[in-house]
Order: sequence, then structure tokens, then C-alpha cells
Amino acid sequence: MKVPMLDLSEQYAVLKPEIMEALDEVMSSSRFILGDNVKKLEADVAKYSNTKYAVGVGNGSDAIHISLQACGVKAGDEVITTPFTFFATGGAIARAGAKPVYVDIDPITFNIDPAKIEEAITPKTKAIIPVHLYGQMADMDPIVEIAKKHNLAIVEDAAQAIGAKYKGKSVGELGTTATYSFFPTKNLGAYGDGGMIVTNDQEIAENMGVIRVHGSKPKYYHHVLGYNSRLDELQAAVLNVKFPHLDEWSQLRREKAENYTKLIKEMLGDKVVTPIEAEDRYHVFHQYTIRVENRDEVQKFLNEKGVSTMVYYPLPLHVQPVFKDLGYKEGDFPVAEKAAKEALSLPMFPELKIEQQTYVVEQLKAYFE
Repeated sequence: MKVPMLDLSEQYAVLKPEIMEALDEVMSSSRFILGDNVKKLEADVAKYSNTKYAVGVGNGSDAIHISLQACGVKAGDEVITTPFTFFATGGAIARAGAKPVYVDIDPITFNIDPAKIEEAITPKTKAIIPVHLYGQMADMDPIVEIAKKHNLAIVEDAAQAIGAKYKGKSVGELGTTATYSFFPTKNLGAYGDGGMIVTNDQEIAENMGVIRVHGSKPKYYHHVLGYNSRLDELQAAVLNVKFPHLDEWSQLRREKAENYTKLIKEMLGDKVVTPIEAEDRYHVFHQYTIRVENRDEVQKFLNEKGVSTMVYYPLPLHVQPVFKDLGYKEGDFPVAEKAAKEALSLPMFPELKIEQQTYVVEQLKAYFE
């Protein structure tokens, strides 16, 4: 049996008639930039996030960058975040001209450890980026408390966590802004790049709307240096078809995760560390990520048995070559570094079959026998 990491073909087959109709409507209208589809998606995602505003942008990476700029982060400032995340988090900070300042992670959730944030704050600190990794929100209450105490913006990196909740609160409710990615592999994925920012701050929302169109307001009059980063109308049309299914897909992911954990406990006992949904969270399982010793050997073995897996992420940001001038070294963040050696994400998508999951865990068991 071959089990892919992700298979979007079944989803597309079900939605194909609606998607083709939506795309045809856009092409027939000849309005391809910031049209009605973008406006509808912005309104729906803002409501879904319990926020007042949403701004569609070109991708999730730009969403972070634009958020930082709209929150007033500029050259010479510092932004605190986790080293255990996709490069876009640290990259957006650097592109904004600021310095990424890393702190270690919680070993259970893989998210930033709030207890380590305050010691990293300096007079140059302007914002915190908690990353809601794998679909589970970070521990936001202490982060919000720290941010208020030090007058810092919070940009929630929710690229993997649309629909996730923390103590009943949605992504975006607790931060200054929150950023989504609609990359095709995400829980709500476009058929290309796309991103969105949500916020309850009207001034920041207006700033982001200007920044995404070259900093132009009115058109051809530029008071800030912006970018060409707009959510495409065709992608928004696809996302509008998919959006009503998001909660159902999230629940299916949760069911797959529960089944994985059950199978692993039955077949492997404590040989593999399964993911934990922290108290008062609603985990949407963008990834089902286990921890295992000899991770690279396990991954190679599974690949030989037809099971696709991914490592998110093999090299923490503080030791990435591009950030060498920041002065960090291996050993600075031991929890993140250990996670980078042990984390292995198993196949996860709403249409994943029970027999596929059983086969995956059987092959895991075979490795240890």
C-alpha cells in the first residue's frame, strides 16, 4: 500500500463542478483583482475569526510582513518569536528590517514557551509572534499579559491553525493581528498562493489595505512604501467554494488524529510520543506530528514501505545559515533543537482512510520489531 502525505484529488472531485462554475464567473466578469470574491472571503473569514476586519494578501509570508509593518515595526526594532517554525516567520521579521529574537518552545505543544518571553524583552522589542504550530494555538493568556505589560503588538502566525481555538477564543481575537496562509496544502487551501490578515483594530486594517497595493491611497499617491501583495480573485473564488466545508474538514482531521493515537498506543505503547491537545484548546491538526528517536531512520523505513512522511522542521531558525549574523549557536534552544531531531509528521488529510492509517501504524510497529 502507498499512503501519500496529502491527497487533494478526492476533495477536488467532489467540489469540481462548483469550482469550475466559480472560476468561469470570474473569467466572464473580467474582474480579476480585489473583486467581489475577495470581499466576500474577507467578510466571511473576519466573521469566522470573531474579528471586525480581514485583509486578503498574496500569501502567508506577506501576511506576517504586512502585519508587522502595519503595527509599526521598523528597522532596528526587535520581534520575539519561536525558532521552531517555518522560515517565513523569521524571514518576515528580517524583511521588515527588524531583528528576530528567538526563545525556546514548550516540549509538549511545540509552541513558544511563554515563561521564556519576558527575559528576552529589551527596549527595542516591539512585537511578539506566537506560532500556532501544527494546528494548535499557543498558550495565549500569558503572552497577552506580557504584551500588555510592555506595550507590544502580538502577530499570531496562524498559517496552520485556521479554526483553532484557545479557551473558546478564535485565532485573531487575542492578538493585534493574526495571519493565515491559503497555500494548497493548508486546511483551507487555494490552488496557488494566498493569505489573509484579521484584526479588530480599524487603523491597522486600513494600513494593511494600503500596504498591499504599493502603499497607495488614493491610487497613484504613495505615502508609505508598500508591496504588490493582493489575494487573487480566482484564488478567492476557489476558497469561497471550499470555506463552507472547513469545519467539517477540521472535525475529520480531529477524528483521524484520535484514531492515530489509539492505534499507536495499542500497537506501540510508549515507543512513540503522540501529540497532545492541551487543556482548553481546539486542535485542528494541520499535521499529526509524533516524536520518535532515530527519526531519520524511521522516516527512511516508512518511505521504503510506501508511507510518505514529512519533517517540520529539520533545522531551527536560530541556526539557519542566513541568520548566522544574529549570533545564535547550536545549544542555545535545546528544546527546539531536540524537537527538530525527533518530530515526524504522518499522513494527514480529511479523506484519509482508516485502513491507510492502520497500515501506517503497522509499518511503524514493524520498524521497532
